[in-house]
Amino acid sequence: MVVVGLVFAAIAALIHVYIFVLESLTWTSTRTRKTFGIRSLEEAEAMRAMAFNQGFYNLFLAVSALLGIVLVAAGVIAVGATLVFVATGSMVAAGLVLVLSNRRMLRPAAIQAVPPLIAVVALAVGLAV
Repeated sequence: MVVVGLVFAAIAALIHVYIFVLESLTWTSTRTRKTFGIRSLEEAEAMRAMAFNQGFYNLFLAVSALLGIVLVAAGVIAVGATLVFVATGSMVAAGLVLVLSNRRMLRPAAIQAVPPLIAVVALAVGLAV
C-alpha cells in the first residue's frame, strides 16, 4: 500500500505542476482562460498577479510531495512520509475549499483532491501495517 500511496502522491504532484503551468505561465492564453472560465483577456490580466502567486503555491505542494516520495524511497520514512502527508493533505483541503466555495467547481475540485486523498489513505494504511 505504501507504493500505491506514493504513486498517487506522484500523480497528484504532476497535476499540481500542470496547474502551476496554467496559473503562472499560460494564464492569459485562450486555452487557459477557457479552462478557468475567464471570458476576456482583460479579466485574465486583472487576475494575473493573483493567479501567478497561486500557481507557485501549487508548485511548492508538488515539489514537497515529490521530495517526500524520494525520501521514502531512500528509506528516510518519517521525514518523507511527513512531507507526503502535508503536501497531499493540503491538496485535499484546497480541493474541499474549492468545492465549498462554489459547488459548480465539483469536477475541478475532484481532479485536484481525489488523487492526493487516495495517496493519504493508501500511505497511512501502508505505514500502519
